[in-house]
Amino acid sequence: MDSPVEIPYRSFIKIDRKSDTAIYMQVAHQLINAIQRGSLPLGTKLPGTRALSTILDVHRNTIVAVYDELFAQGWVESVPNKGTFIIGKNEEKPMKIGIFNKNSLRLYPQSTGFSFKTTNILDNPFEHSDCEYMFNDGVPDIRLTQIDQHSRIYSSILKRKKGQYKMLGHYNHDGSEFFKKNLANYLNLSRGLSVSKNNLLITRSTEMSIYIASEILLSEGDVVLVGDLSYFSVNMIFQKMGVKILSVPIDDEGLSVEGVREICKTQKIRMLYLTPHHHYPTTVTLSAQRRLELLSLANEYGFIILEDDYDYDFHYDKSPILPLASADTNGMVIYIGSFGKSLAPGFRTGFIVAPENLMKEMRKYLGIIDRQGDILMEQVLGEMIAEGEIHRYLKKSLKVYQERRDRFTELLNVHLGEYIKFRKPSGGLAVWVEWKVPINLMQLSRKCSYDNLFLPKTILYQNRGLTAMRLGYGHLSFEEMESSIKILAKNAKILIPIDKL
Repeated sequence: MDSPVEIPYRSFIKIDRKSDTAIYMQVAHQLINAIQRGSLPLGTKLPGTRALSTILDVHRNTIVAVYDELFAQGWVESVPNKGTFIIGKNEEKPMKIGIFNKNSLRLYPQSTGFSFKTTNILDNPFEHSDCEYMFNDGVPDIRLTQIDQHSRIYSSILKRKKGQYKMLGHYNHDGSEFFKKNLANYLNLSRGLSVSKNNLLITRSTEMSIYIASEILLSEGDVVLVGDLSYFSVNMIFQKMGVKILSVPIDDEGLSVEGVREICKTQKIRMLYLTPHHHYPTTVTLSAQRRLELLSLANEYGFIILEDDYDYDFHYDKSPILPLASADTNGMVIYIGSFGKSLAPGFRTGFIVAPENLMKEMRKYLGIIDRQGDILMEQVLGEMIAEGEIHRYLKKSLKVYQERRDRFTELLNVHLGEYIKFRKPSGGLAVWVEWKVPINLMQLSRKCSYDNLFLPKTILYQNRGLTAMRLGYGHLSFEEMESSIKILAKNAKILIPIDKL
């Protein structure tokens, strides 16, 4: 074996004297790293503590601590009258240790040493940009959230002594009992449901809720119906499950009941996924008559209705139509939604409403993927409901979003009215815009980006018979709206042929 003095230790042991990690631990970790990667062969004799301390310019006691750590972890052994050696015998011919690249021991492998399944179904569809302005598919404005007030409730819960153990003791992996009780009351009052906390599962998001429901309710080869245009993330989940997805036409009254009925006559349908309050992405509301007809079809043909009520809280012109789940008496509807969507992102959560026998199975799955949950945040949300804070906040924010909707649609008419058609939505945070003259939306997106406006591909819908966009306005101030729409209009007019103007 080469003499230890020939090994260039300083080339692969780098000491950061500003780090919070003790120097002896830094050196020990880097020596272990070298052993694991074969850069220090088994059986190598290490320098004496005095010699290595000189090489690394540290105190000898530091190296003594390093060797003690290596010995305690089982990497080295001390041989009387001979020195300290790396444990193990290298059966191969000893390797001459050459010059180390200064980063050679810090590089993590670029690829695995084993094969695994890959999929492009779950490729991240979301894009990011540094543009000053952007449209999205309709999200709240976090600048409106009363983060200070929410934080005070959170902080007060952390400081409480009385009742802390009771709160912790009543928590299990499917959600805070306190929060579920208050959320059930909230849903019963606001959505016309008749559920208890035993019918609720608390999740992190709508997508997580749908994933759990799909794992339990769907099998490979099942037929799932979705709208002709539907939420891309949910479609990705269904595709990953290996189901057969069939689309149903959408018109001004929402999902076509006749379309569902015709498919039911020829195939066994396992599930119908829909967003009836404001269909995604077109924002149309499913009429009350069609809701009753769909429930009747579900009872007749035995398919599940997975109702995603992603933005029920955002309605302006009239009272919202109650969800299908409120009229379901045969247990055919699984109701999924989100709570606190108008709050800061960290204060939001998802939920599933279902009969107790299905809920029992769902809790098993949640116990695997999210056993700990977030007890403190759920306690905050529960108290916001119990104290009426969530009602006051929603009332205040809805007024702002209604004003933004009115201003946004006014600006669309002023700058693009002759090129587009749209209907002012009764709720939600987005407008569905269809172009009267087909233009290349990807080209439009690129041109707008040069003017500091980002149009992500997830809001663009284009095929042979449709050129449309889902333009979210909730996150924009009046000034940002005007700037964004002017940029959009300017570049759209460049792409529209002159003979079409």
